[in-house]
Amino acid sequence: MKIVENRTFDEDRALYSSDDLVIRKCKFDGPADGENALMDSKNIKVEDCSFNLRNPFWHTSNLIIENSEMTKRCVAPICYSDHVIINRCQLGGDKALRESSEVKIKDCDIDSDEFGWSAHDIIIEDADTKGNFFMMKSTNLKFADIHHIGDSAFHHICNVLFENCTIDSKDAFHYAKNVTVRNCEINGDRIGWNSENVVFDNCTIRGSHPFCHCKGLRLIDCKLLGADQSFEGSDVEATLLSPVISIKNPASGTIRVPIYEELIMDDPEAKCNIITEGS
Repeated sequence: MKIVENRTFDEDRALYSSDDLVIRKCKFDGPADGENALMDSKNIKVEDCSFNLRNPFWHTSNLIIENSEMTKRCVAPICYSDHVIINRCQLGGDKALRESSEVKIKDCDIDSDEFGWSAHDIIIEDADTKGNFFMMKSTNLKFADIHHIGDSAFHHICNVLFENCTIDSKDAFHYAKNVTVRNCEINGDRIGWNSENVVFDNCTIRGSHPFCHCKGLRLIDCKLLGADQSFEGSDVEATLLSPVISIKNPASGTIRVPIYEELIMDDPEAKCNIITEGS
């Protein structure tokens, strides 16, 4: 493979359509303010580089990026790309990953609004992630040991596994489908609305109005803290380990809970079975 080392690039399409290239200790920055540095490239390895220009990796295949930084000015760096590995990097630009597939991200710091939209076959591990509308409309995902901060995360996701994650997000998991969340902590109001076939296993969920208008919802040995008007209009099977402030008109299924402060069943279509300790 050809090696490009200790250089600075600022022009448009500086390394356009490259193949079998190692880029080491280079900077993509300068007065020309160019875009699409490695567009339409393949078999690229990037090490210890800095990117301060827009859209460097569009339509790029077989890409490895390690120990590198993409600044806030590096907007939409990885789009329409496939077979990407990103290790020990900082991704700071908005829309940092879009419409890409077969991507593995590990030990990274991500601060990016609208990250990961319409992406497929993505694995993110040991990462700190920040940004609103994270991973919207993406499928076949796996998250392990991530801490995410940002509202409206994981909307319209499908076929997803979360393990050992902390998620601080209002309005998360709306319209999610076929999702398992295991050994996680979720903090935010209005979690999981309009979701389908979502399972929370051994999780702690904090926030008001959780899990409304869901289909096929399952909660296994979970704690709901600060949960008022829970499960409205939902089909749910739940075993809860903590008291609940209030339960409102769950449509069907069974909820097992130690105790609740208030049960609101003023909708004739609400036929869920509520079982408390000693009942």
